[in-house]
Amino acid sequence: MAPRVLISDALSTAAVQIFKDRGVEVDFQPNLGKDKDKIAAIIGEFDGLAIRSNTKVTAKLLEGATRLKVIGRAGIGVDNVDIPAATARGIIVMNTPFGNSITTAEHAIAMMFAVAREIPAADASTQAGKWEKNRFMGVEITAKTLGIIGCGNIGSIVAERAVGLRMRVIAFDPFLSPERALNLGVEKVDLEELLKRADFITLHTPLTPQTRGIMSTENLAKTKKGVRIINCARGELVDENAMREALVSGHVAGGAFDVFSEEPATTNPLFGLPNVVCTPHLGASTSEAQENVALQVAEQMSDYLMRGAISNAINFPSITAEEAPKLKPFIALAEKLGSFAGQLTETGVKKLTITYEGGVAELKTKALTSAAIAGFLRPMLSDVNVVSAPVVAKERGMIIDEVTRAAEGDYESLVTITVETERQTRSVSGTVFSDGKTRIVNIKGITVDAEFAPSMIYVTNEDKPGFIGRFAGLLGEAGVNIATFALGRDAPGGSAIALVQIDGDVPASVLDKIQQIPGVNQAKNLKF
Repeated sequence: MAPRVLISDALSTAAVQIFKDRGVEVDFQPNLGKDKDKIAAIIGEFDGLAIRSNTKVTAKLLEGATRLKVIGRAGIGVDNVDIPAATARGIIVMNTPFGNSITTAEHAIAMMFAVAREIPAADASTQAGKWEKNRFMGVEITAKTLGIIGCGNIGSIVAERAVGLRMRVIAFDPFLSPERALNLGVEKVDLEELLKRADFITLHTPLTPQTRGIMSTENLAKTKKGVRIINCARGELVDENAMREALVSGHVAGGAFDVFSEEPATTNPLFGLPNVVCTPHLGASTSEAQENVALQVAEQMSDYLMRGAISNAINFPSITAEEAPKLKPFIALAEKLGSFAGQLTETGVKKLTITYEGGVAELKTKALTSAAIAGFLRPMLSDVNVVSAPVVAKERGMIIDEVTRAAEGDYESLVTITVETERQTRSVSGTVFSDGKTRIVNIKGITVDAEFAPSMIYVTNEDKPGFIGRFAGLLGEAGVNIATFALGRDAPGGSAIALVQIDGDVPASVLDKIQQIPGVNQAKNLKF
């Protein structure tokens, strides 16, 4: 029986035809996404679900999706898909990460011009029969400094366009290498310097715990008086109430916003201000971009349903069904090792080396490397997946080195990730035991033996008496239960490491107290 796909949002007729040409049955209901009850009533009849942003794929909806194998999102954002719920049910979630990059970048440039020259307000005034030539005194962008927060795929396109407009471009992006910045004609700076120097600031970073509210009261106060701010990325990057105060006071001369913390945005603190330009999330709304992502998602989904090929998957690597059983535990290991290294990396990355020793070196290491890079990047770039991860790393100028060699130590198979940043080099190694469980066996040259767990605390300290008692005491006082406690040191009295599995989360205040224990160099909460 031919696989069946439900298209619940608007896709082009050409995309629908791709499914049909490849032997996939299609039920095209472009307005169904607005009626979750109707989708829930029929979702059990389909192998694939093709969506844009109107369809909300919740855990409850997926309860009835007994046949569903793949969800394809025509676009990059998958905020409307419950990915953990889909993964638990073995459903592949695909997106189209690069189909609308140019369109979004061009919209940011257009918004910058609009706010610089007050075009929307001038248009409304003129069409109202007024001739207020002296009222709308804009500013040139030539020779001005543009600060780009997030210089990935979209941000780099904005940078190239801005350089062509004779702007000085500075960028804050922990994953942007000095070499890549040089090639773009961009000066890499830290966030503090960008806020201080930029005449215009444009946001092109994904929404992560680190970037949420990056335009906060505190950071807005650090900006140059008269700055103009553009956001075509995610609404939650901006504290909208703080932004309103800065716009009303005149500290921020103007703002242009395509995205908002709640959408559809029928009301918002930024509405009604004379120095603000707003558009209804039009970043990806051009005919070219919409066609590109529609065709791409149709090709990807039909390839998977008909041939088992996986492309641009958020929650699974690109491997064949035959390779999966051997690769699966090592993919999990590589991704967790990458995540471990990524959660501890806070400065610009120059090089990532993934070394495979022993039996694992004979497997399809390219898939493992993609998983390792995805795990490494995901703490900062939530939208990255195992397919797009190598491309994203390359865009940021990261050097990826893959090394395979025969077993040299105690393990039949060993995977090591070494991160070289602008300040230091750090490595972490792991293996898969016979029971299929993944384990960390070495950190920075120090032998440890720890299973990965959903919530862990990583501590580096001086090997002196009293640390364990004080550490455990702080957790006990906070009601945090210790599940496992792994220790390692390089020499008696030297450098030591603790990797502790805990039940639940450790409050930030407790982590601060751990950091203050004498001899502790670093205390970090890790999530896997």
